[in-house]
Amino acid sequence: MFPQSAAAPWRALFLSGLEKSSASPFTLSTIAHGTGSPKLAVPRARTVEFRGFFPKPASSLHPSAIDALKAQNIGLNPEVYESDVFSITTDVRMGKVGQIGGSTSDEGGTGDRAGEEAVEAVFWFEKGVKTQWRVRGRGVTIGSAKEEDKERERRVRERIFKRMRLCDGVDKDSKEMKEWEWERQVTTYFASHTPAMRGSYKNPTPGTPRSQTPSNPEWRLNQKVEDLRDPVARENFRVLLILPDEVERLDLSNPEDVRRTNWAFVEDGDGGKWQETELWP
Repeated sequence: MFPQSAAAPWRALFLSGLEKSSASPFTLSTIAHGTGSPKLAVPRARTVEFRGFFPKPASSLHPSAIDALKAQNIGLNPEVYESDVFSITTDVRMGKVGQIGGSTSDEGGTGDRAGEEAVEAVFWFEKGVKTQWRVRGRGVTIGSAKEEDKERERRVRERIFKRMRLCDGVDKDSKEMKEWEWERQVTTYFASHTPAMRGSYKNPTPGTPRSQTPSNPEWRLNQKVEDLRDPVARENFRVLLILPDEVERLDLSNPEDVRRTNWAFVEDGDGGKWQETELWP
């Protein structure tokens, strides 16, 4: 199946509010599971940085990132795809990664939703907008090069691809289409960080006691990474994506007429469509 062609009806509104407010951080909530019996579901929330809709286009990169990709003979993916899939970057050792991949309804981990878990994202656009956005969906990660993750990575990429579409004017049989690569796209996200931020993926395991000696002697604070293929940093680096199933906008800009709109994604043979419903606030 080829990617769907229609952009989500809420996309332009969201991007407009993001641009006006300049508020890219948002709250991401996941579900952790305790070790007791029965295993209790426990909510977890943290502030993360929105990295744009997948795949991150070259036009959004800092010139230094583009220079690094070219200088290291990695290059840039052609801008042939876009989507309404939210992206962030994370360390695979962070708790949220295990929480989205460690407990699914797919017991054997072999179905379409293997390695996924429910997440919720909340954006608050204050400056000039006064609008809250709530995104509910499924979280997935890509970027592992481990052999044992190869099949999971393939399944996750297939599911993401179903939510992607061609950019306007792109010919599906063009040379550019054939040049697009998943690995290069993950590296593009890595390149979009500063050398110091890339170095954070070589920190000791987040959340472990400082008194504990890191299991890898190359894990130290305050490192800078120029090499976009650095094996230690890249082993820990992941792109975390939210496949939205439901998006809700609460517009508080007019206190006398607060508006609340819900869009629900319904999958079908053509990929899926969004159903819009006006709600009481």
